[in-house]
Amino acid sequence: MKTGILGGTFNPIHLAHLRIATDVKTACHLDRVLFIPAADPPHKRVSGNVGFPHRLAMVKAAIASYAGFEASDLESHRQGKSFSVDTLEILKREDPRGERFFIIGLDSYLDITSWKDFARLFELAHLVVMKRPGFVLTSPLSHLPVAIQKNFCYDPTSNRARHTSGNMLIFLQETFLDISSTQIRQRVATGAPIDHLVVPAVEEYIKTHNLYQEPFSGSL
Repeated sequence: MKTGILGGTFNPIHLAHLRIATDVKTACHLDRVLFIPAADPPHKRVSGNVGFPHRLAMVKAAIASYAGFEASDLESHRQGKSFSVDTLEILKREDPRGERFFIIGLDSYLDITSWKDFARLFELAHLVVMKRPGFVLTSPLSHLPVAIQKNFCYDPTSNRARHTSGNMLIFLQETFLDISSTQIRQRVATGAPIDHLVVPAVEEYIKTHNLYQEPFSGSL
């Protein structure tokens, strides 16, 4: 089985998340995409006191009508920070013969050396890096340590690099939607509409549970 993995705080999940997952599912011929909300994100604080159950429920509501999209509560079942490498290790144990496609944004990729056991990520899954339109990444491997670069063979024609594990580093152009979860929380706090930013079920969930009502702090 070919599984896409899209993680994040999803605070809340919005239309850009869904578009990215749709684009990667099509481009990489995936059987499914797993949306995995972070229980305890290592790089950011969850804003608005919105706990994991709410964020998972919003993901489930958002993807309900999408074939091949699934929500996972995997990261809520372990203690400590929700490190991606630990999640991928678990998914590999659950399906050792399957292929995993770990989906990240370009900003995350350029900062990947700060991630826990980042070199292991390339061994556990294909990495799919979403680039924004107009952004030219002239040397995709240059910011990685030299020892890691040596493990790749880059093909500029296909915009892919093969790791010695057999996994691929894949660069795709994002169908850019200028939406952020921070923007949505700010609009909810000020009473502005969000119907053009999230699916109706997520908007209704936010209203029903009175989420993001506190004065906007600008945190993530």
